[in-house]
Amino acid sequence: MFNGFISINKPPLITAHDCVSKLRKLLKQKKIGHGGTLDPMATGVLPIAVGNATRLLRFLPEGKAYDAKIKFGLITNTDDVTGEILSDRPCPDLTLDKVEKLLPLFQGKITQRPPAFSAIQVNGKRLYDLARRGEIEESDIPIRAVEITEIRVLNWMGGDYPELDVAIACGSGTYIRSIARDLGEKLGCGATLSGLRRTYSNGFDLNSSLTFEQVAEQLRSHSFAVLAPDHGLHFLPMVALDEDATKRWCMGQVVTEGENVDSQFVRMCDRDQKFIGVSEVIEAGLQPIVVLNPIN
Repeated sequence: MFNGFISINKPPLITAHDCVSKLRKLLKQKKIGHGGTLDPMATGVLPIAVGNATRLLRFLPEGKAYDAKIKFGLITNTDDVTGEILSDRPCPDLTLDKVEKLLPLFQGKITQRPPAFSAIQVNGKRLYDLARRGEIEESDIPIRAVEITEIRVLNWMGGDYPELDVAIACGSGTYIRSIARDLGEKLGCGATLSGLRRTYSNGFDLNSSLTFEQVAEQLRSHSFAVLAPDHGLHFLPMVALDEDATKRWCMGQVVTEGENVDSQFVRMCDRDQKFIGVSEVIEAGLQPIVVLNPIN
């Protein structure tokens, strides 16, 4: 039985749910969940919790980073190249200089309209279901506030349909497809997302990520190990308990150690620095929220 995290390097053309299903079969374990999601076209970092670490997913830090490829001159109904082409207008005169002048408009705290083909719910229904049935208008899609901390140009390729490679760092809920679409709209030529790789997500990066083939090979060679349950939680303050306080805390009791911590949540460790769960800081002390090995 595995308990911890796996950072999967997601291949293209499968969903995050498909990734969970694959791991359940590989690990022969049902209790598995993913943090965040990725469009089927996208590749890269997908944090996955296994065993009792699934209870820690909600404490992972925010923040994501992507390498994106934007293709100009095309507009699609999905805002990426997997969708139906709505407009095809070559733009050989478009230059990187014209594009770079607009990139600051997409940095900082901005608002964006999510793609019609997305998992956002409107009146209890997924947008992609409504879009497939032709039951959604652009005005029905809720505008959302997001934060983009960086857009950095990686490469430019000119031509009839120029392509821009950019690195984007952003907060949760940001749609890179929307950035591509809106940039094309401002340039007057249209644009769509033609490639997307997530390089960082919620405390995990590509360096710590495994492909499914690597997971399978490590399982065959008996060298597979999950990342520690508190991997990605090191931004939370840590409070170490003595033996008596550890027992009381693991029984669900509030303890008063570390009561001056300036954080809503803290990592809890025993006297040997072994991670035992997460507390919420309340007026009375440290309230157990997730106890990995409870004492009944």
